[in-house]
Amino acid sequence: MAVEPSSSESMKRRVGRRTRRGGGRLSSHHHQLHHQPPPLRSRFLQPRGGTHLVPDSILFLLFEVGTSRMKKMSNIYESAANTLGIFNSPCLTKVELRVACKGISDRDALSKPDPCVILKMQSHGQWFEVDRTEVIRTCINPVYSKLFTVDFYFEEVQRLRFEVHDISSNHNGLKEADFLGGMECTLGQIVSQRKLSKSLLKHGNTAGKSSITVIAEELSGNDDYVELAFNARKLDDKDFFSKSDPFLEIFRMNDDATQQLVHRTEVVMNNLSPAWKSFKVSVNSLCSGDPDRRLKCIVWDWDSNGKHDFIGEFTSTFKEMRGAMEGKQVQWECINPKYKAKKKNYKNSGVVILNQCKIHKMHSFLDYIMGGCQIQFTVAIDFTASNGDPRNSCSLHYIHPYQPNEYLKALVAVGEICQDYDSDKMFPAFGFGARIPPEYTVSHDFAINFNEDNPECAGIQGVVEAYQSCLPKLQLYGPTNIAPIIQKVAKSASEETNTKEASQYFILLILTDGVITDMADTREAIVHASHLPMSVIIVGVGNADFSDMQMLDGDDGILRSPKGEPVLRDIVQFVPFRNFKHASPAALAKSVLAEVPNQVVDYYNGKGIKPKCSSEVYESSRTPAP
Repeated sequence: MAVEPSSSESMKRRVGRRTRRGGGRLSSHHHQLHHQPPPLRSRFLQPRGGTHLVPDSILFLLFEVGTSRMKKMSNIYESAANTLGIFNSPCLTKVELRVACKGISDRDALSKPDPCVILKMQSHGQWFEVDRTEVIRTCINPVYSKLFTVDFYFEEVQRLRFEVHDISSNHNGLKEADFLGGMECTLGQIVSQRKLSKSLLKHGNTAGKSSITVIAEELSGNDDYVELAFNARKLDDKDFFSKSDPFLEIFRMNDDATQQLVHRTEVVMNNLSPAWKSFKVSVNSLCSGDPDRRLKCIVWDWDSNGKHDFIGEFTSTFKEMRGAMEGKQVQWECINPKYKAKKKNYKNSGVVILNQCKIHKMHSFLDYIMGGCQIQFTVAIDFTASNGDPRNSCSLHYIHPYQPNEYLKALVAVGEICQDYDSDKMFPAFGFGARIPPEYTVSHDFAINFNEDNPECAGIQGVVEAYQSCLPKLQLYGPTNIAPIIQKVAKSASEETNTKEASQYFILLILTDGVITDMADTREAIVHASHLPMSVIIVGVGNADFSDMQMLDGDDGILRSPKGEPVLRDIVQFVPFRNFKHASPAALAKSVLAEVPNQVVDYYNGKGIKPKCSSEVYESSRTPAP
């Protein structure tokens, strides 16, 4: 049962109800107001410094998406609070789901599978992956330490699908994996039963005697995380021709005398004095918020056949572990009860030492926004020749007087949400893949207002006007390279890191009609950007085959650079616009922006950066009106 740890994924992905690539919500109550459309008598928007023709369709689209902005918010904080729905918000419960399987069968009868469980949610009739467990090597009865955290809405039917895949050691993606079985249910079923066990189904039939068990536990109000770092000294040697390969498991002792796996470390090969990687786990998961709850810790010697050798165990509490704060250490003797009973001179089977115990206060997205963090929104538009001649009605860039093209729909839908979190409402807008005046050389990061010193446009309205104005002046060309624009925004995000404050978080919206041609450079740029306060949203416009683009959205395994370096965070969201062609602009916006709050929180919490200041606005807004 060799384990591939999930790199603190239990902290990094609080997926909630926010599904990937479909129908998740930025908040639970971003209400879509229903108004009659405005009369289409004005054909003009009034930009700064003059009048510019904008189709009626854009006026209606701006009205439809921006209805929440009808009441002019006095400041960004009220606007943020309104968008997130903290006023009159009903009770929302966070639930942790723990997964275990039994009797998993493999196609190869001579070997055991390397199973991984993938959680999917249904949205708009489609299944979207939201998270996955670690891979457990050579195991037919896996118990996973990675847990799923989801938001439970009593008023909604939240359909879940748990899929078990055999992930080979050479691949983390699903394309090379064997599907071992799945189970569908609703979150309500799991919550009502607390422990749901069902047979795994494969192609409609039971997959042998294999089954899956999901346990639900409501999260307490404590969202803090604790970071622990263990090592050991002089562990017993269980191998004849080499030293033990130890790993550590921590179990929480429940009130009903059962025990729940909290964390499993990686295996340290051939070492009797291992130092395991530090890991983060929620205080709720560790001890249910009770610092005196007993914790059982077991040290094993890993064997490739899955039959691991017991080295020893000890018990502790979170209260005791907190003794390792402020540079101190806590240690326990690792005891094998059988050896202790049989050997008169038995002392221990080694010593386990806790070198570090840090408590991390988990701040929310709203904490950072209310603390003054600004969302810096940048848009990049594909002007390659594959879009077609903008003068032709078949072109994806054709400006129809009554029907906005897909580029405009996506731009307005996403931009109208983001601009609520930017006080100056000035947005850089770039193009790529076109020959630009005056020399008409190809550029992949030109300002669409042709002002390289100041590429900012006044509001989403200004971006729309700059887009329409630049089209007749460009020669659509190619290729489709997006690495330069990612690197340009990453440079600004990198400068922001020098402040060591939660001041600005960058969102890059890329609108493109085809598969990119600089995939290697793009992967490298994304891996670099994953270390910065930055997220990338890619919307595929038109009917091209975007299957290769899915690899940029780290759902199908972990995105890696050409050199093999993995992303630090999953920062890319890709959606084909055609999936939302007949939906409201709000549906697209919710889908592509669903993960942004978590990505903001993950970045700043991971860096240990607190909100700039506490907000009285936030606290007062949570006080119910008399």
